[in-house]
Amino acid sequence: MRTKTGTFVPKTGTNVHLEADAADYRTAIAAALRDELGLTHRAVKTAMRWTGASERTVKYWIAGERGPSGEHLIALARHSDIVFHMVLLLADRHDGADAE
Repeated sequence: MRTKTGTFVPKTGTNVHLEADAADYRTAIAAALRDELGLTHRAVKTAMRWTGASERTVKYWIAGERGPSGEHLIALARHSDIVFHMVLLLADRHDGADAE
């Protein structure tokens, strides 16, 4: 049996705690999608049509298990006023935290 060889990057340095921010983001976007679309299969299909994302991906977003990134977030914000406002609120909240 052959062992896997190669290089690895050691885990050193400063720990940055982004998990809380990521959870807040996922929860906020999920709430916005549920408010805008509801929890039906039609809601999933609508978000799929807006973004081009897969059904499983959209279900993760609505459940708050994962959050949309990049082009998907922009597409959601383009089609949903609630998502758009949520993104602005999240950006404003984090901008205020940087000023402290």
